[in-house]
Amino acid sequence: DRTGLWKGKPFKALVEPKNSMRGRNNNGHITSRNMSGGGHKKMYRLVDFYRKKIDMPGTVERIEYDPNRSCYIMLVKFEDGKHFYYLAPQKIKIGDIIENGSIVVRDRRIISLASGAPENPLGTVIDANGMSAMPGFIDAHRHVNSNPEEGEQMQALLEAGYTTVLSGGGPAEGGIALRDHIESGQINGPRIIPSGRVSLSSTPEEARAEIRRMASMGIKFTGEIVLTSFPGPSDREIEVLGAILDEAEKEGVMVQVHAVSVQSTMAAIEAGVPLLVHMTNKNFLSREQARIIAASGVNVCTTVGFASPVFDVYSNDNVPTFRNGEAWPESIALTNRVPELHLGQEAGHAPVNARTEWDAGVVLGYCTDTGYAPLAGLDHELKILSVMFSMKDLVKMMGPNSASYIQMSDDLGELAEGKLADIILIDGDPLAGYWEWLKTRVVIKEGRVVVDKR
Repeated sequence: DRTGLWKGKPFKALVEPKNSMRGRNNNGHITSRNMSGGGHKKMYRLVDFYRKKIDMPGTVERIEYDPNRSCYIMLVKFEDGKHFYYLAPQKIKIGDIIENGSIVVRDRRIISLASGAPENPLGTVIDANGMSAMPGFIDAHRHVNSNPEEGEQMQALLEAGYTTVLSGGGPAEGGIALRDHIESGQINGPRIIPSGRVSLSSTPEEARAEIRRMASMGIKFTGEIVLTSFPGPSDREIEVLGAILDEAEKEGVMVQVHAVSVQSTMAAIEAGVPLLVHMTNKNFLSREQARIIAASGVNVCTTVGFASPVFDVYSNDNVPTFRNGEAWPESIALTNRVPELHLGQEAGHAPVNARTEWDAGVVLGYCTDTGYAPLAGLDHELKILSVMFSMKDLVKMMGPNSASYIQMSDDLGELAEGKLADIILIDGDPLAGYWEWLKTRVVIKEGRVVVDKR
């Protein structure tokens, strides 16, 4: 029933252009090529999923249809004159007063988000007064595998706010074992999505066989497949990659590629790769190249902190190190072997390229690709991202975009009815600055409290 829905334009301050995911279907596979130009201009409503206005009443001014969502949204005006879009709960009416919010979870999923307290609160009640609710963080590329210290490592990920991690590579068996240890309750940890190795040094038939083996084990993602950066991928690499992509599409496996120079990035796009695990960091992309990347429909993980120096992680001597604890910038891959790279220029290339791709409409998700303490890795990556992106951008990047990268948009990335109840409570306002994102106090995974530091 659309009676009473707003019939005018969306609130201008809360919309941004929506770029089309042209050329790919909902599985990320290319269905048509060389699409460009034309089309109806679409606007994306910026919905606040975190209910940051916790101590100020607001009034529902209107309820709108949003073509980007399966439910209506409401425009709320608060006493300070600011407006926000929220998902509209059932039975909400124009003129209703929004004083605070509640999230109701049942059978692992969010069943309602409402203004005020729920009508019939049953079961566990979590008092989040003074805190902000966010979707659990997703690290779409971190190398995790079963090992003797896995319990401590997985607990640290949870306490940093991560509820989902896509394994960046390594033996498929180890990723499966780690996932099973968590799901069986042997250890506490985030949701682990395992991946499997496949090498471009194989023959095309060997690579196809490895994809089939992966699929038979229930693996849905390859680990990162590395393309040569300089002078660019060889014809042999592209031949084997083509075989992998073809077999993976047949078997329902998503292919992840490591392409970090402009040459390798554009070769990956030409080949039809659906997922790029890192931002181009060896040289600068042009705006035209970014538009080509956007038009391909590829999902990209940022990893903009890759080459920026790390402090006080491996020692407290205030000496910059690379992410592996060794000298910066000398230990950055290729930095001593390529004439163009000798002073850590990747630290500048990556964040600038990320902004260029974002502005072109590329769907950028979040990942760290770090092996050190998860909270320190979160701090490092967000710190670099915040130079080029607003907090609103980061909300979208770490939520819906990262869920899209791991192919779980139906279940994760937003606090919305029907989604899995992966919720974190942080001690602050996420839009005030990235440092507030480092203050996770409560972690809920699929409706179960797995961390409580209140």
